Amino acid sequence: MSSTKARTRQASFRCTECGWTSTKWVGRCGECQAWGSVEESQIGSATGAKVQSAAVPIGEVDAQASAAVSSGVAELDRVLGGGVVPGSVLLLAGEPGVGKSTLLLEVAASWARSGQTTLYVTGEESAAQVRLRADRTEGIQPSLYLAAETHLSAALTHIEQVKPSLLIIDSVQAIGADGVDGVPGGVTQVREVAATLIQVAKRHGIATILVGHVTKDGSVAGPRVLEHLVDVVLTFEGETTSRLRMIRATKNRHGPVDEVGCFDLAEDGIVEVPDPTGRFVSRHPSPVSGTCVTVTMEGRRPLLAEIQALVAPSPAGTPRRAVVGMDSARINMILAVLERRAAVAVSGYEVYVSTVGGARLVDPTADLAIAIAVASAARNRVPPHHLVAMGEVGLAGEVRRVPHLSKRLAEAARLGFTHALVPSDLGPRPERQRPVSGITTLDVPDLGSALRVLGLSQSVGRPE
Repeated sequence: MSSTKARTRQASFRCTECGWTSTKWVGRCGECQAWGSVEESQIGSATGAKVQSAAVPIGEVDAQASAAVSSGVAELDRVLGGGVVPGSVLLLAGEPGVGKSTLLLEVAASWARSGQTTLYVTGEESAAQVRLRADRTEGIQPSLYLAAETHLSAALTHIEQVKPSLLIIDSVQAIGADGVDGVPGGVTQVREVAATLIQVAKRHGIATILVGHVTKDGSVAGPRVLEHLVDVVLTFEGETTSRLRMIRATKNRHGPVDEVGCFDLAEDGIVEVPDPTGRFVSRHPSPVSGTCVTVTMEGRRPLLAEIQALVAPSPAGTPRRAVVGMDSARINMILAVLERRAAVAVSGYEVYVSTVGGARLVDPTADLAIAIAVASAARNRVPPHHLVAMGEVGLAGEVRRVPHLSKRLAEAARLGFTHALVPSDLGPRPERQRPVSGITTLDVPDLGSALRVLGLSQSVGRPE
């Protein structure tokens, strides 16, 4: 009898970070290379498992059961690919104070406003605190139920009683499971709580949103297996000095992962920003030097962003370089290319480069606009008005091709820009973009040609 038990219950070891398994204990995971994350688990006999539902031909599976339902927040629906899928589990992560709870309360109120039942379980605030926020954001709805619980069993009881179609857990690190080692928020606790909630969501078809904390490096706190278990992983981000917030999908089983949603975190709640371009472009009463506008892609959405530069004499022996909203290493590379390939001498001057409105630019298409802004500041000459510049600058000074050029040009034309500086190399003929009405393109093969077109090609002395 004992030998039978030994065969049906076999010792195993599992990584709490990624779920990798091993037949023996090791100090380092063989998959994610994490140290000290391998713990002993038990694999039960497969003969005791019960069939949840009979296997059917794939053609007889009801595809409408996974049809997306609008969350009531259009920017969130954009990121999710149309809406929330019943029975799916979403993980929303973000830094403290970025507005995760405010956003989800708005989602819960919009869902309840459509007549569907919503359950909001908060483990970090009291029910009164959430009620005060709902009063401020006009989120009081009769179909929105609120519970303040920190125990998994109590949360499951509320789910059984309310029978919601949307469940929000704020947050998964604040809920503890009885009979499980560790404290709430620990690796073992988070894994057990998430696995139980996912099982309930799949069984009853409840759309579930879990709030997750992040570590100091921006990754989701807790075991990495948590991201593997859920259907969608969303990140909510924004600078503390700006009201603009953006939500992105890093994993999405039901839609794209290259979309972005924009929100404005105001005093009376969070507001959707369907057209955020104006926030990244300043309005000057008169033309000024050291500015240039580019069109960047945030997922599938084209956004205009203004780049500002200032070149000033250096009082110290080592000129200062200050960058805001962009990669400082890339700015230094562009400055070197300007000096070596376009005869714009900036090595003896302090250079300050910044974006407008808290925009964060990682698209290399902004290289040409950065170079033009710096050259304009160095020459103290104003670039042509209503001009956008797009192109990646190489170390040889060449201006490389731009993906999605037609979409970028259409967005610039919609906002009143009449000219665009673009690379001459548009790629093979199938990749060539169609002309866009309302905007004239100026093709340039390299950085020197771009500066000559704009009248910024002369060697500079001291900035005027």
